[in-house]
Amino acid sequence: MINLRKKFKSFGPLEILVIASVIYVLVMLIWTATTRKGVLEKVNDIKSNHTNVVELLNNEINKCSQNSQKQTSWGEDCDSKWTSSIIIDHILKNIKLKDPYSLNKQLIQSSSDPRIDAEGKAGQSTNKGVIFVSLNDFSAEPGSEWIVGTCVKSPCVAAGNNELVSVYR
Repeated sequence: MINLRKKFKSFGPLEILVIASVIYVLVMLIWTATTRKGVLEKVNDIKSNHTNVVELLNNEINKCSQNSQKQTSWGEDCDSKWTSSIIIDHILKNIKLKDPYSLNKQLIQSSSDPRIDAEGKAGQSTNKGVIFVSLNDFSAEPGSEWIVGTCVKSPCVAAGNNELVSVYR
């Protein structure tokens, strides 16, 4: 018979640390494997929201480039500057955006710098799932840029964890 007392007598803090580390790694692997599907669904919902907003803007730009005398779907003249707040209101009322994180705030917001809000900075948290658009109105001049960005998962600053698109008129 094995003498357990003798085996455990030589069992020191280093052995306890190694066993605790192995248990921790196994638990984290199991947890990651079981939650991966849910995380991917949320990421796909956020990317879909972002794509829908960018497609709406690009479709309006294309429509207006064919006939500058028309109006956008949110009621502004094609050949004038487009107001950021009016575009946001139109998107919130007319595009069904999915809210994967159950945020109690608007899923599309204006920002003075959407890049920083979508990517964040080291040590700065951002709002995952919120689409940030330029606070500045979308100028009617050819080549005008409007930025649309969102954080899809943490850390937002890491490559592939955010979506940033520049839309040009």
